[in-house]
Amino acid sequence: MKYILMMNGTKADFGEYARWSKQDMEASVAFMRTFGKQLKDEGVFVATEGLGWPDQAKLVRAGRNGTPITDGVFQDSKEFLAAYWIVDVDSPEQAYKIAARASAAPSPGGAPSNMPIEVRQVLDNHSDLGI
Repeated sequence: MKYILMMNGTKADFGEYARWSKQDMEASVAFMRTFGKQLKDEGVFVATEGLGWPDQAKLVRAGRNGTPITDGVFQDSKEFLAAYWIVDVDSPEQAYKIAARASAAPSPGGAPSNMPIEVRQVLDNHSDLGI
């Protein structure tokens, strides 16, 4: 079963993140690289990406004749998706354990950040919805 592990944050969290020292930022990046390599070595890695800063996000809807209509940037948005991993594991419990490892990414000074990681199954097809 595939699961997406989503690292969500608040504007305040990532405003603070943007002010981290170079040393703390390097430690965080090193953790994420090592974490990704571990997932590959364990054979559960499918994909991962970090996402751009939320102040650059736009919502897009189809307008008349399919032309894009954009809305945003949403300064009032309280939470946003910062990064994600997709893993292929045998059970939700395995996905939860991996999410807990991601949550332990270091914050300034090396203490675990304990950032919440949302875990959701990636559906193979519509029948996974029970319809």
